[in-house]
Amino acid sequence: RLLSALLFQPDLELGQADVLSPDERETLLKRFNDTETGFERGKTIYGLFEEQAELYPDNVAAVMNERQLTYRELNERSNRLARKLRETGVEADQLVAILAERSLDMVVGILAILKAGGAYVPVDPDYPEERIRFMIEDSGAPLLLIQKHLHEKTDFAGTRLELDNFVWGDRGADSESALDALNLEPISGPVNLAYVIYTSGTTGRPKGTLIEHKNVVRLLFNDKNLFDFGPSDTWTLFHSFCFDFSVWEMYGALLYGGKLVIVPPLTAKNPADFLALLGREQVTILNQTPTYFYQLLRKVLADHPYDLRIRNVIFGGEALSPLLLKGFKTKYPETKLINMYGITETTVHVTYKEITWVEMEAAKSNIGKPIPTLRVYVLDESRRPVPIGVAGEMYVAGEGLARGYLNRPDLTAEKFVDSPFAEGEILYRSGDLAAWLPDGNIEYLGRIDHQVKIRGYRIELDEIETQLLKIAAVQEAKVLDRDDANGQKQLVAYYVAETRLAAHELKEELAKQLP
Repeated sequence: RLLSALLFQPDLELGQADVLSPDERETLLKRFNDTETGFERGKTIYGLFEEQAELYPDNVAAVMNERQLTYRELNERSNRLARKLRETGVEADQLVAILAERSLDMVVGILAILKAGGAYVPVDPDYPEERIRFMIEDSGAPLLLIQKHLHEKTDFAGTRLELDNFVWGDRGADSESALDALNLEPISGPVNLAYVIYTSGTTGRPKGTLIEHKNVVRLLFNDKNLFDFGPSDTWTLFHSFCFDFSVWEMYGALLYGGKLVIVPPLTAKNPADFLALLGREQVTILNQTPTYFYQLLRKVLADHPYDLRIRNVIFGGEALSPLLLKGFKTKYPETKLINMYGITETTVHVTYKEITWVEMEAAKSNIGKPIPTLRVYVLDESRRPVPIGVAGEMYVAGEGLARGYLNRPDLTAEKFVDSPFAEGEILYRSGDLAAWLPDGNIEYLGRIDHQVKIRGYRIELDEIETQLLKIAAVQEAKVLDRDDANGQKQLVAYYVAETRLAAHELKEELAKQLP
């Protein structure tokens, strides 16, 4: 085909010659992307939660340590807080920053912001102060929802950040029984913003991704649903709410009437304690980055008496090594292992692949097929489809695409591009290399740029290098991801400096500057 094209069009540039037959093109663009389906277009996240609160008012909605809230209690507390937020002027599409530790209060705060009509901007109090400041200021949020005890011990409040602060939590606005606990009249709909999550940026400036209600709704509720979640399921909220895996964890539980077990930070850092919690709470749906799951795996295979009832383990956030899952599959053959590739800009997940013995033996990073409502294209530099087995950049289209980046029109235009395949279709450039397999699955081949994923977090190596170079004594810097002795990814910085710098000095300087 290549020779034929050049023979009949001798002036054609080599890179413009088409090597695909019409049938191959049809396969790549249509058959491998047979994902069109209907979904509840009129629904919102808070509306779906309110439906569950009406269906299962006495079911436990969320639990952490010895405290728990039923669906009725969680709905009423979030309604009270939402009313107070409305009184402060929160309206549709307004951003509300929320500074909260992983807790029941955090879940109440998130639901309250959504019910009030706003969109939440999650800010982790464990972040360095400069990053917290940057996220809040860059978002332009006029209101900061901050837990009572954090407000008392931090100086991220009013005078320094020049925005209103609203304190909630124990004895806060959401627990005042005198306030009306009924559902509010909605003022935001499916196409309004639900949240803004900040991800790493190459210039040292994180970027806020704008996600709408409909993006989340179609992920969990569509006519070709790949999962059978329900009120009998128990989930864990393991990840920071600044990481979009938390969106899947929270709403997968709360929009299906299930129970959400909020994992205390110290428990999350100890695989043995976390496994004990999984057994004690009889968790059925577990979401994990591969790196952390490998740590759990070593404990599980050491024959400790963990009474696990997990029916689905869903992987995401970074490349999976299926070969390492053999031991777990042998011990728990009934547990379904699912690999899902995802991007914040396309709302959590893009592809789905059940990992069976076949995939483990193949030992490839098979990320599966596009999920319903999304389409995946593997394209060359001219945005033309590449043949099966040939590496190209992954582009994503469909109902999960974000609105764009907050305050970054140039970057939005660079990453969200017009499709050459359909009028009005927008493609998101993932920056990931992949190749189609003959059966319509996709093999993940790594990053095109300098971005890496470590424990699920997207990190731009250029961002850290930029900050290193701001240190006066540093002349040159290079940051790489390396495997340690246990096969875990870690960041390693190499630098040239005018004077000898101790590693701890460099880390301290870096912590001061990194937003």
